[in-house]
Amino acid sequence: MMILALLALCVGAGAQSKGFTLGKWTEIQNSILKELNRSYVDSLPIDRIERAGVNAMLGSLDPYTVYIPQEENEDLEMMISNTYGGIGAVIYKPDTDGNVIINEPYEGSPAAKNGLHCGDEIMAIDGVTVHGLTSAQASEKMRGEAGTKVVFTVKKLRTQEVVDIPITREKIHLPDVQYAGMLDKENGYILLSGFSEGVAKEIRSEVIRLKKECGMKKLYLDLRGNGGGLLGEAVDIVSIFVPKGTLVVTAKGKDKTANYECRTSKDPVDTKIPLVVLIDSGSASASEIVSGSLQDLDRATIMGTRSYGKGLVQSIKDLPYGGQLKVTTAKYYTPSGRCVQAIDYSNRNEDGSVGHIPDSLTHEFKTAGGRTVRDGGGITPDIEIKPHEYSRLTYSLVAYGVIEQYALEYVRAHESIPAVADFKFTDAEYEQFIEFAKGKEFDYRSTARAYVDQARAELKRDGLEDSVSAELDALSKSLDMDKETFLRLKKDEIIPFIEEEIVVRYYFQKAGIEIEIRYDEQLKEALSK
Repeated sequence: MMILALLALCVGAGAQSKGFTLGKWTEIQNSILKELNRSYVDSLPIDRIERAGVNAMLGSLDPYTVYIPQEENEDLEMMISNTYGGIGAVIYKPDTDGNVIINEPYEGSPAAKNGLHCGDEIMAIDGVTVHGLTSAQASEKMRGEAGTKVVFTVKKLRTQEVVDIPITREKIHLPDVQYAGMLDKENGYILLSGFSEGVAKEIRSEVIRLKKECGMKKLYLDLRGNGGGLLGEAVDIVSIFVPKGTLVVTAKGKDKTANYECRTSKDPVDTKIPLVVLIDSGSASASEIVSGSLQDLDRATIMGTRSYGKGLVQSIKDLPYGGQLKVTTAKYYTPSGRCVQAIDYSNRNEDGSVGHIPDSLTHEFKTAGGRTVRDGGGITPDIEIKPHEYSRLTYSLVAYGVIEQYALEYVRAHESIPAVADFKFTDAEYEQFIEFAKGKEFDYRSTARAYVDQARAELKRDGLEDSVSAELDALSKSLDMDKETFLRLKKDEIIPFIEEEIVVRYYFQKAGIEIEIRYDEQLKEALSK
């Protein structure tokens, strides 16, 4: 009895200590704010400093726990449902003092239905010039509540005519299912970019369609680059392929309400069809629930490279004044019992940094069929397939917007192009691209040359540059390559990016995915396994 009493006393003291600490710091913070408000020499920007304080406090926990004020609730809706109020178009504003250029209207959007095309220029919004606005500011003015009207003054690309185009904004839903179709007579392919509301129902419909209408015998589910989303949608996607009542994921947190099991509640579509799930380092959270559970259940073959390693669950909590807190409430565990979280945010280094959990501290778990899998750092694929590694030049062309700008010029010069399956960027057209790119500013150094320049900077910082200056000059000279030569050298890896940017401007996003599939070496290797 004495031991039980002491334990109860210790537990009570611990709770009291936490309550005292919280009260102490709340009182200190309030006292500091009152004193600043009374004594600070200038007017006190209370909203700004309080928001900065909240952000810093939450940021010290993990990157996923964030405060969402009432005025940013639309961002939360975008995160949950992938929808926003607007006209449905990607814009480009190269010059603050210039017009807004329609880069790419979405298929079926108000922009497309009202005749806005790539290359059309918006000069004014509701009679107010867009000159002086940044791209973000112009985009904000174009957005608004669904059902509201907005009038654009537009300079048409083909005719150069200036016309007023009234458009009624709609709820724009950005699809998570980027592509669903057949790669050949037997193999189906679904590319999924997120896990927002309703995506599982859409995938279920696509699996049924591909089986019935296309004779699909095997499915490739592509989760590469998919950063996750709603846990419930992940569970419902798994339910398509496993028996009803199957355990998919378990959540464990401090609060009892955060402890729960997620089992499939819907009848499957097909529990036997061969299934391949493609993942990479950008596959996180819900992507890892799908791939990890299907791996643990021995229901799918996982191919690609190791996933990101986010095993944390977030919940939305209401706060005063219409705000909300997205807070990490639990860790999730796949059916075998493993957590894929790669970073331990609870144990930070003295400088506040965090590190990945080392392989030596991970543990072994067993799949339903007895295979060994490990926790502590993402999902390791059953079959590793490394992606194509692109040159620094290609990344630079994309990052600096050179290819995107060229695509706009291409549209201005070509009223139409062949169907996607027949479209090829010719050698003559690539020569035109080279001439275009030569006139643009971008970092065209090779990776090796960039490393030499970095080494030179480090040596200069250490006062050692002079001692190896001649050697560095000789090495730099041997690595130097002009733009034109380098662009010709990397032609084969640059053309797919050009083709993709061009076709989406004539045939919308799905066409771009078809180009990606055409050149996807990782997918081709998966098909051969």
